Amino acid sequence: MAIKDYMQTLGRNAKQAGRELGRTESGKKNRALLEIADAIENSRELLATENQKDLAAGAANGLDAAALERLALTPKTINTMIEGLKQVAALPDPVGEITDLSYRPSGIQVGQMRVPLGVIGIIYESRPNVTIDAAALCLKSGNACILRGGSEAIHSNQAIAACIAQGLQAADLPVTAVQIVATADRAAVGELITMNQYVDIIVPRGGKGLIERITKEATIPMIKHLDGICHVYIDGHADIDKAVRIADNAKTHRYGVCNAMETLLVAESIAHRVLPLLAKIYLDKGVELRGCLKTCSLIPECKRATEEDWHTEYLAPILSIRIVDGIGQAIEHINRYSSQHTEAIVTEDYTLARRFLREVDSSSVMVNASTRFADGFEYGLGAEIGISTDKLHARGPVGLKGLTSLKFIVLGDGHIRQY
Repeated sequence: MAIKDYMQTLGRNAKQAGRELGRTESGKKNRALLEIADAIENSRELLATENQKDLAAGAANGLDAAALERLALTPKTINTMIEGLKQVAALPDPVGEITDLSYRPSGIQVGQMRVPLGVIGIIYESRPNVTIDAAALCLKSGNACILRGGSEAIHSNQAIAACIAQGLQAADLPVTAVQIVATADRAAVGELITMNQYVDIIVPRGGKGLIERITKEATIPMIKHLDGICHVYIDGHADIDKAVRIADNAKTHRYGVCNAMETLLVAESIAHRVLPLLAKIYLDKGVELRGCLKTCSLIPECKRATEEDWHTEYLAPILSIRIVDGIGQAIEHINRYSSQHTEAIVTEDYTLARRFLREVDSSSVMVNASTRFADGFEYGLGAEIGISTDKLHARGPVGLKGLTSLKFIVLGDGHIRQY
């Protein structure tokens, strides 16, 4: 079948399945999620075998260590997938929730009801666990979805797709509620992002090149983020032990993730105390340091940072460091160079912490915590479909409510408008 015809078929199936999901009660959706979790549990060996095919092909094709790490379905990753499904099943169903219901002078009642978006197209790279996260959130929020994973994870994704289909069938829901594109042809993406008659929202998850392409070509609204240039600012009133733990974890816990710290800002009054401690940790772990002139004077191994470094999401063991004169300069730097993903301050000064929360314009802003917590699972959303740095209609980790919309409802009893 031609790519266009194939994608149109997926779209028609999704539209029909979406209508059924939109009226499906919570219990049935929860049952499907738990059935999928059981299917994943019972298919561990198959998932590992199929994932090894992708890892071997990725290594042969020159994927770097960070990309291979994102591609791997480890036992821990599979455990997290199962736990995510169970968490989403346990969450309150947002669909049908009515809020702000109030009487108007005319006697009618006006409120808002939360409803599914409809059909969601999700395009992502590498991480096969995204397939489960996306399917779970779309299913619970009453949305059908079309998932297009990267070619590098095609065997893993098809194995996961079989588990999802098994769970949907067991719960007596249409298997077309979650469809995973079975071709690696890039033309499928071009079709998916222009099928306005079937698809209501596009969620791209991947590298900057993918996001830029979809932003340019899509004719459908999107929930997206371009990069994760995340900052940690160590204030002059910081607890040194906390600062070291947080700045270490934010950078070195995992390098190839969007919520890893890429730039460390340190108040000048505390830099001489905290930077030598952090430098030893980073250098022992093989992190390349690039800093401002003041930073280089404190850390001899540090290379001089360029203007481009402040704009760069490394996704690698590289860190840029700048010494600032205080919170004002830190906020100015963040609001200039940040991608509006996640920023953190380490301080014991409550007033400064509140100022940082108020003035830093990012989707997640933290006090005395690692940027690595910017994650739907950690926020109690069960899973996330992505982290949005847009301001409409969802921002930050996008969970169930981010995959719904609001419509006005009016309750009357024979009321007519007279004025």
